[in-house]
Amino acid sequence: MDKKLYKAIGFIICSAFCFALMNMFVHLSGELPATQKSFFRNFVALIIAVSAMIKDKVSIKVPKNAILPLFLRSFIGTLGILCNFYALDRLDLADASILNKMSPFFVIIFSIIILKEKITVPQFLFVMGAFIGTMFVVKPGFSAASLSALIALCGGMCAGFAYTMVRLLGNRGVKGVLIVAVFSGFSCLFTLPFLIFGYEPMTLKQLAMLIGAGISAAGGQFTITTAYCYAPARDVSIYDYTQIIFAAGLGFLVFGQIPDLLSWIGYFIIILMALLMFIYGKFKNKVL
Repeated sequence: MDKKLYKAIGFIICSAFCFALMNMFVHLSGELPATQKSFFRNFVALIIAVSAMIKDKVSIKVPKNAILPLFLRSFIGTLGILCNFYALDRLDLADASILNKMSPFFVIIFSIIILKEKITVPQFLFVMGAFIGTMFVVKPGFSAASLSALIALCGGMCAGFAYTMVRLLGNRGVKGVLIVAVFSGFSCLFTLPFLIFGYEPMTLKQLAMLIGAGISAAGGQFTITTAYCYAPARDVSIYDYTQIIFAAGLGFLVFGQIPDLLSWIGYFIIILMALLMFIYGKFKNKVL
């Protein structure tokens, strides 16, 4: 297993932790419009991304063949955030989480279709096994016909497509910090009209929670963007499922939630699948 893949795995696990923190902060911010939460979340990320670009003197020039993928990453990614925040307000956290965690599965599907990346049977089985593990953890109990559930599923699909575009942009030489900056700026502009005409007053605590969500989201965006620039989705997307484990830990520490036996079975399955994927990757590279 080469150094780039090691780095990609480390970055995607870090992103999973950051996004688990983001969801915690969003939940703690209370009942606010999804567009308002999205604006503040992305505004903080935009400030951080632009500051990093200025510090590193990153050019804002984008290759012509990267303009459309960059727009699609920004537009579809914004829709994914709105769907996720909408679901967090209307579904149990467990149900919203499992639908959002369909994103790694969609990443692999879109990578095969759009990027022509190949996936082996063992890799596909490991991903499916990790997804089954999440089912044990969250134990979804919603109706499949529920509008909120369908919107949450759309959020996972949008995220999967957006991360596939990140991989494509990385292949075309676009810096990760520029991808984050453009995405955050686009999301702010997209949600700004909704913020202006539908703004709801916030307490200092709610504002602090949304700033925390923005900082966490920026960390998640930077690390997941870097991860998909380093390695193919088939090799690293499975590690995004560690967000379920981080979410369980934060749930215990912040909300006093204690996982039951089925959840522990799910944790074991997720970790086992990630370990098997890691071992398989090392073995495959040695053979090649």
